[in-house]
Amino acid sequence: MARLYRDSSRSSDPAAATTAPPLPSPLPDLGVALSDADLRATAYELLVAASRVTAAKPLTYIPQSAAAATKTKGAFGLGSSPSSSGGTAAVLELVRARMGVTEQADARIRRALLRVAAGQLGRPAESMVWPLEFLQKCKASDFLDPLEYEAWQTRNFKLLEAGLLVHPLVPLKKSSISAKRMRQIIHEAYDGKLETGRNSESMIRLRSAVMSLACRSLDETSDECHWADGFPLNLHIYKMLVEACFDVEEGSIVQEIDETMELLKKTWPIFGVNQMLHNLYFTWALFNHFVMLGQANNDLLCATENLLVEIAKDAKITKDPDYSDVLGSTLNSIMGWTEKRLLVYHETFNTGNIYSLQYIVSIGISSAKILVENQDMSYEYHSGVKGDIDVMRSRIETYIHSSLRSAFAQTMEEGASKQSSRNHRPALSFLAKKTRDLAIKEKNVYTPILKKWHPLAAGVAVATLHACFENELKQFTAGLTELTPDTVQVLKAADKLEKDLIHIAIEDSMDIADGGKSLVKQMPPYEAGTVMANLVKAWVKEQIDKFKGCADQKLEQETWNPMDNNRDSFAPSSVEMLQLIEETFDAFFELSIPMHSTLLSDLTAGLDKFLHYYVSKVKSGCGTQSTVFPQLPHLTRCDVGSKLFKKNEKQQFPVKRGSQVGSTTRNEASSLPGLCFRINTLHYIQNGLKNLDMKIKACLRNAAQPDVAGELNINFELSQADCQEGIRQLCETTAYMVIFNDLSHVLMDTLYVGSPASNRILPLLKELGPILRLVSSTVHIKVRNRLITALMKASFDAFLLVLLAGGPTRAFCCQDYQIIEDDFRALRGLYLTYSDGLPEELVAKASFEVKSILPLLQTDTETLIERFKKAIFYSESYECTTKSRFPMPPVPPHWSPDHPNTILRILCYRNEEAATKFLKKAYDLPKTL
Repeated sequence: MARLYRDSSRSSDPAAATTAPPLPSPLPDLGVALSDADLRATAYELLVAASRVTAAKPLTYIPQSAAAATKTKGAFGLGSSPSSSGGTAAVLELVRARMGVTEQADARIRRALLRVAAGQLGRPAESMVWPLEFLQKCKASDFLDPLEYEAWQTRNFKLLEAGLLVHPLVPLKKSSISAKRMRQIIHEAYDGKLETGRNSESMIRLRSAVMSLACRSLDETSDECHWADGFPLNLHIYKMLVEACFDVEEGSIVQEIDETMELLKKTWPIFGVNQMLHNLYFTWALFNHFVMLGQANNDLLCATENLLVEIAKDAKITKDPDYSDVLGSTLNSIMGWTEKRLLVYHETFNTGNIYSLQYIVSIGISSAKILVENQDMSYEYHSGVKGDIDVMRSRIETYIHSSLRSAFAQTMEEGASKQSSRNHRPALSFLAKKTRDLAIKEKNVYTPILKKWHPLAAGVAVATLHACFENELKQFTAGLTELTPDTVQVLKAADKLEKDLIHIAIEDSMDIADGGKSLVKQMPPYEAGTVMANLVKAWVKEQIDKFKGCADQKLEQETWNPMDNNRDSFAPSSVEMLQLIEETFDAFFELSIPMHSTLLSDLTAGLDKFLHYYVSKVKSGCGTQSTVFPQLPHLTRCDVGSKLFKKNEKQQFPVKRGSQVGSTTRNEASSLPGLCFRINTLHYIQNGLKNLDMKIKACLRNAAQPDVAGELNINFELSQADCQEGIRQLCETTAYMVIFNDLSHVLMDTLYVGSPASNRILPLLKELGPILRLVSSTVHIKVRNRLITALMKASFDAFLLVLLAGGPTRAFCCQDYQIIEDDFRALRGLYLTYSDGLPEELVAKASFEVKSILPLLQTDTETLIERFKKAIFYSESYECTTKSRFPMPPVPPHWSPDHPNTILRILCYRNEEAATKFLKKAYDLPKTL
């Protein structure tokens, strides 16, 4: 293999300066046992022979022009250097030292050349078979050691065998007699049976056989001898001369490169080498030395790059099969090395050697282009497409894909070593961060170089990383069944990585027509947000299902009895329900997901639905206003002059009592304290939801989503509305239950029965006082007045009911008006004066209906009858069905002094004969039920 050699006096080890093994030789094996030392010695002999420098007649080299000293270095991009002024002999001496030829061997070669020159004066070097000449002119006495002489002879016989029989320039025919004779002589020589004296018979036979083969020519007109110009022997010998162009110690091209090259050119006729073959092999030698000397000399890379430009031109014009073979093997040898490193350029190149990357890429790309353009060569990297741009982009994309995949895999290994093997999720978050670091490093360090050959290098890189991470993310998400903070961490890291990669791709494509859209299409979205959203929805459903189960359990355990709860005035289950909701929202925000506004509505709606279910259970089973309100008795007319209510006579007023409220047993849960307990519970829930709304908005602001916090209305609409309606319903139910059930004995059963003067309002007022005090002490201040207002309205409704539908035990005359008006004023005063009292405007509004009806009690009977007739006849709603009777007006939704039904009822309870006769005639009403 090719080596760098110095003078033996300077180094006993010619390869001492190398730090790495050389590239594989691009030349095929010779098939003859000639060592590098044999070839090197032969190369120097032929160089001296071609230069015709002898001790007796040295030749002086004169440069062809003043610029000759720097032309080779300039062509290679190596810069200029001082040229040697010692001529050919001096340069040849330097070459000898570099090739490791001893002075004794050099002297022997020169003596042999003098002897040859004496007999072959004027003949050019390429017209002579130099191994034959040396065998004939050199004697054993020229060598200090007989073994050295024997080895020297063997080397020359092998050269003749290789050049004339194994690798002849002109192919041999199988039937060639000259070839058979030559082989016989060579075998005799190897057996030591051939004498090589100057005029020996065997030497004459040898010369005859050699010249008959060497003088064969392709055009039959040349007088050249062809023994060293057959492929690949010629290049095997010539490569030894090329090695003399390199300085071992510095690892660079020698200062005397121009003079050395001129010497080498003198051997070209002997070897059949031309400029193209020289460029090709010298390119390989330059790159090989760059490799062997630790890849530290970028000048060698620059020279290689420049020579590849010339090779590309040469390859287009030559049809020489030998050249094509060497071209293919040389470029494949170079590409084998460059590809190996470029396919992992993240590992190969760093800030310390990044400068050489551009040369190595250029060399690799140039080699690939040449091989593609000469497709008849064996090109293992052939992409199957033509055109410089396609080749360049194809190779760059291959390098990027391979190197980044390798770097990504290495990053995964590093992450695995740092993270617990049992916890894959934080490892993926680490991998996402490291992948982003890789992308940034690619963009800042490698892309500026690679963009020279591929305008979308950064985009290709991030698309590669995107795909690498996608594979890992898919494996991760495929097994996800629940949402945890670690899962969210991974998905958020993936989402951020994807956005960063797309940003780099678009930024890198600003100058491209489509603005990077084609690259982005190559990066199917991770859909981390969708995965996260689906997991959150599943988590939300799980929490809601859990909440419903808890609600059912708490409702089963709840007694609604304030006696069972000594601490609070509301149900313990409501506290637990709100606490569970708050814990659910706390867990939701601990997930730190970036789409709170989207998914928060789902969670809120689900919890709202089942909290609404709980609220409906709180108010259920307590009845309503309609279930407690008594049925109106049938209308009757007064029996004027009779006693209305005899002692021990049972009241016939059909009042609905406790059976419609709570339970038939009137237990504690459905008592007044129990109903107040429920009202407090609904208010507690309502207030708790308002506080929860503020807390959620604060969490959104802390999660850097203040806009969402301002726009989002987390009000638990169903539950809030149901609490509001439930409080109203329970207040009404409680009020009507108290008035029409609990206080029936002093109101519906007693008030104004028999005589208004004998059964007045005072008993009712005495029993209402403790009830108001109980309400004030147990019901929350925010809803207390709502319940007392309901009690006031219920008592006013009951008061009117006594006057308008009190049954046949009650009768009134005009003189009773003042008593009734005074009683109502006392009833109103109770609500105005208890504790802080209700607002006067509120009491006045509730009193309006009663106050509008009371004047009818002091209106005379005749006027009432006339008002009734006008109301009944002038109303389109009532038509007379017979000539003798009036239609029965329906009961109005609200009592009104102008409504015929209201006037009719006043007449029914008027204790006057005129009223009784009118009712008998108009409706034939009975006096008793």
